[in-house]
Amino acid sequence: MIKSALNWFDGLVEKCQRYDYLALLAIRLYLIPVIFVGARSKVLGFSGTVAWFGASAADGGLNLPFPELLAFLAAATEVVGCICIALGLFTRVMAIPMIFLMSVASAMVHWKHGWDAIATSSMEASVRLNGFIEWLATNFPGRYNYITELGDPVMLNNGMEFAATYFVMLMVLFFYGGGRYVSLDYWLRKPFNSTPVKA
Repeated sequence: MIKSALNWFDGLVEKCQRYDYLALLAIRLYLIPVIFVGARSKVLGFSGTVAWFGASAADGGLNLPFPELLAFLAAATEVVGCICIALGLFTRVMAIPMIFLMSVASAMVHWKHGWDAIATSSMEASVRLNGFIEWLATNFPGRYNYITELGDPVMLNNGMEFAATYFVMLMVLFFYGGGRYVSLDYWLRKPFNSTPVKA
């Protein structure tokens, strides 16, 4: 009974694995807007990025040497990475600098804030925000309704949660590539491979 159930399940999984490229496509589609937002902000606000990279920690900066060069490298990595991941072109290669960039961002920006990207209700930032919202509801109910009609306001904690998620997704792309049929990598390598490959 158990063996037949396991065999049935294994057969089902094997059939589903024919469509494993859809999971890799989904990861790429998920990452595109994430990378695009970061790349766009760095390119359009390049001088601000340079200032943030070079400013001292006391002034809210990263206190990095050669801020112009590092800001350029970060922006270029995200621009090229966004294009390549969107096309599934050099997916594994581009995952490497993107993983490195995400690791540096996690270590320098997010680590000190802990895990949560959104502050939990017990964190001081959320307590203060909730106090303000309660005050607003009591004193200015019209403004309170306007602010909360689309959802409850939340406080960003800027922890490692999102960065770690993107890190894991990029690792999957490094190990498995952009996916069969849905990436340029697959079609560029196809003529040179006599056996099916996972691009």
